[in-house]
Amino acid sequence: MFPFMSWLSARGSVGFSHSEGFPLSEDMGSGFGDSSASPEHFGRRESDVRRLRRTRSTAQKWVVVLFLLGAFAAVTAVFWAMGYVQTRTLYALLGMVVVVPLAFLLVFSMGWNRRFREKRLKLPIVVSALAGMLWLVYLDPAMQIVLAPFTFVALAYGMYRISRNVAFLLALGVVVGYAGVIALHALELGNPALLKIEFMQFLALAGALPGFVYLTGKVPLLHTVLNKASRKIRTIEADAQRDALLGCYNRRFIVAALEEQKQHADDTGLPLCIAILDLDHFKRINDEMGHLGGDEVLRTFARVAQQSVRDEDIFGRYGGEEFLLIFPGTSLLPALNTCERVRAQVENHSWGIDMRCRVTVSIGVTQYVRGESVLEFFSRADTATYLAKEGGRNQVVVEEPVERREAEPASEGAVGGDLDAEREDDEDFTLVEEAGFIEERRANAQ
Repeated sequence: MFPFMSWLSARGSVGFSHSEGFPLSEDMGSGFGDSSASPEHFGRRESDVRRLRRTRSTAQKWVVVLFLLGAFAAVTAVFWAMGYVQTRTLYALLGMVVVVPLAFLLVFSMGWNRRFREKRLKLPIVVSALAGMLWLVYLDPAMQIVLAPFTFVALAYGMYRISRNVAFLLALGVVVGYAGVIALHALELGNPALLKIEFMQFLALAGALPGFVYLTGKVPLLHTVLNKASRKIRTIEADAQRDALLGCYNRRFIVAALEEQKQHADDTGLPLCIAILDLDHFKRINDEMGHLGGDEVLRTFARVAQQSVRDEDIFGRYGGEEFLLIFPGTSLLPALNTCERVRAQVENHSWGIDMRCRVTVSIGVTQYVRGESVLEFFSRADTATYLAKEGGRNQVVVEEPVERREAEPASEGAVGGDLDAEREDDEDFTLVEEAGFIEERRANAQ
């Protein structure tokens, strides 16, 4: 059922107004007219959750790593084209770009990374990058131009998985390593001008790195807080959608789902069916077993029903012992077969020796007629449920949809037009009568 939410969040609220044929009763209005249960309401919260919990796949993460390596190699290639970097340095960099990623890919493919606490190996990757850059600076002093900015990039890459203390140690290692490179250049090259430039670079790096680590050290804390908030939002989201007693979808969600599915059927032309499931003689069950026993019967029924429907079907509690089952993209015959399967499973379920009366369910099912209101659609299913109750209970009754007839041409004459208008008035009156007595039917069927 959860895949429904993936496209529910992408659509806007579907509204409908009161109609003369089926006015909003107090009971139904509290469900279908609840703006807080609109698809837009659920969609906005679901999109917020997805933004918080969005993660990259393994391939995407490697694309990020290769992009950073490619950026470093591209800058070095430009320096080489300008004549500031030696060819051997470019070859050394290309070898490092090929060998190091392949080595880590081998580690991940063999599963050796699972032996470590931090399975993504961010620290070894960052250490390898920093050591490789220091080696290139040793090979070619001109590479010190890119050392500082890409050191910041490497540290930022590992900041989510590296603690602040470890990051300080890495910064200290870079500063000490760069000091060692400067000392080797002074001994091997003996160039005072180069020594001065490298010393200034050293001071800038030694002064900036600790501040960078201190400020970005708050990023892991923020990441942890966002993860906790994301988990809380997912919990709240689940609680808002689920009936606290039964675990199935609640009234607010199921009504919003019905409105959304109706709009989806109008847009695509796909069939849509609904069924209203009403437990038989539930008041007698409550009187016999008490309210706690009745709650247990409801929980068991919800579990049995959900095991009998498809994953794409949407099942929820509409109120009391009434449940609503939505069949997206389903015609009447498959929906009828599913309802009959639910009825049979409930009838044949072992309810325990304490049950003196059988637990059965009456089900009314119907198919959506394109263009009708949600209340007209729901009313037809409710009428089918009433007929199932009146017909002896423990059965599935189908209320066949009546396609809307095209308007008669105006050229038929005034007499024909008057007769049509009178016929339409009679139809509207019939719908009004049905709407007015639907609650009385429910009460009598208990």
